[in-house]
Amino acid sequence: MSEQLSDDLVALLGDDGFLALVEAFGGRRLYVPQTIGADHEIAEAIGEDNAARLSERYAPAQLRIPLAREERARHYRAGGLSNGKIATRLGMTEPGVDKLFARMDAPPEKGSAQLSLDI
Repeated sequence: MSEQLSDDLVALLGDDGFLALVEAFGGRRLYVPQTIGADHEIAEAIGEDNAARLSERYAPAQLRIPLAREERARHYRAGGLSNGKIATRLGMTEPGVDKLFARMDAPPEKGSAQLSLDI
């Protein structure tokens, strides 16, 4: 069910909106009210437009927001973060991140955040 919900949320909110949602609320039950004002924690996390779409689709309901570790790890890797920094963001160990990438069919390439030594 979590994978289906993840797919539905990505389709509804887009990649950036989904990422913002799971970073703010991943791993917990989130009540989605009928009306989400600009000062509501959901609107502050994912933006008013995305909050309105979330409310229109799911309110009133409680959603179990997925951790989406694999999707987040891919995003962080694409941003050039090291496995150590990814581990910190995901709340897991660095060897756990290594294993997460090793299980992927097509793991993302490590970013080249190093300076070039070409002179």
